Amino acid sequence: MARAETFKDADISKVIGVLKRRSVEWNPPVMSLVSVHGGDPFRILVSTVLSLRTRDKVTAEASKRLFAEARTPSAILGLGKKRLERLIYPVGFYRTKAENIIKLCRRLESETGGKVPDTMEGLLSFNGVGRKTANLVVTLGYGKPGICVDIHVHRISNRLGYVCTKTPEKTEFALREKLPEKHWIEYNGLMVAFGQTVCRPVRPLCDVCPVSRWCMRVGVA
Repeated sequence: MARAETFKDADISKVIGVLKRRSVEWNPPVMSLVSVHGGDPFRILVSTVLSLRTRDKVTAEASKRLFAEARTPSAILGLGKKRLERLIYPVGFYRTKAENIIKLCRRLESETGGKVPDTMEGLLSFNGVGRKTANLVVTLGYGKPGICVDIHVHRISNRLGYVCTKTPEKTEFALREKLPEKHWIEYNGLMVAFGQTVCRPVRPLCDVCPVSRWCMRVGVA
């Protein structure tokens, strides 16, 4: 199918509708799985920290091991650093992540009584918590509007021609300006699953893409 010459902003809802119907065929990203299993803000926060530079399957398995033993900041602090490292191995940079999780838990215990902040501002005040992590906690943990932008969301939003941005952070703010708020929370999960299975970084499967009729295929040779 020929690529679209322009992307009509009004068509984004059509794209999302198609992806929602087709997403049952794809493996959901690990953050969606965490949300299904309780939607606890603390577990989502810790799992997101574990997921950085780590494959979803490894993150999911490490999260399962960890939360089987400790599901609160105080419980994780009670494990000790060495035990925490063993539970989350082999996530990438597991020693550094163990240190960061312990610091995070200590601050939560001392400042909020173990409760995870429910605002972007509150979450971003923690060292090691960036906009991607904060948006995931706000949306999946508290059901508040937010747009989590990772490399999949950034790439696909630009490939469609819906935005024209250079960085994930700029993509987030561009989407906040034009993406209907009713799609904010679901947008990340749909685009990540789509990006891992069909709209891949290299050699995307355009011939079988369910939304190819709207896509400008920006950057696709």
